[in-house]
Amino acid sequence: AVQKGLALAEQTVKRLNDTGAKVVVLARAGQDLSQYGLRYSHLGLAYRDGGTWRVVHKLNQCGTDRSALYRQGIGDFFMDAPFEYEAGAVVLSPQVQDRLWPMLQDGQVLRTLHTRAYSMVAYAWAQQYQQSNQWAIETLALAMEPQASRRDQAQAWLRFKGYEPTELHLSTLSRLGARLASANVTFDDHPAQLRFSGRIRTVTVDSVFAWLNRSGLGESPLLIH
Repeated sequence: AVQKGLALAEQTVKRLNDTGAKVVVLARAGQDLSQYGLRYSHLGLAYRDGGTWRVVHKLNQCGTDRSALYRQGIGDFFMDAPFEYEAGAVVLSPQVQDRLWPMLQDGQVLRTLHTRAYSMVAYAWAQQYQQSNQWAIETLALAMEPQASRRDQAQAWLRFKGYEPTELHLSTLSRLGARLASANVTFDDHPAQLRFSGRIRTVTVDSVFAWLNRSGLGESPLLIH
């Protein structure tokens, strides 16, 4: 697993260097989400720091309902025994890169929109909880619209720019089982009319990649393996 993770990290660094970019959105396939039609499970904001690439991302703390922000090397990013040893990356537009790059080196600024309360399926347009991919795109919104210093403001910018969350279809039994078995899964922030019909709208890597390309904020995704 270590060898595979390091090999993927080495290939990722090579591909990122070849792009000439200084900021990309980097994703991994940590879990098998194929039953939902999804390829990737988790993303981070990767940036070039001199000759090194680093990733800033949000991680849930050991299945609890809390989370924190981390800054890691590319090798560490792929050391969590992913389901598939492949990565996805989107090179952001020059304007987005220029806005994000200084922010990604400032831990205090990165915490501006961070909410510790975590749910893996947090509703995309609520502020009660925050999952990992949600923090990343809300922080991107803050970079592009510095006046968006609250999460609801960042989400308004994302709506304005055409972001659309993924709608997962979950049965009552699967929702109940997930809630009872995991502290990091809850559904009570979703609107009742959606929740009771099993329609869970949350931020996924695949929806972020599609939006970045559709909006012109990023290029087509790169597949790295």
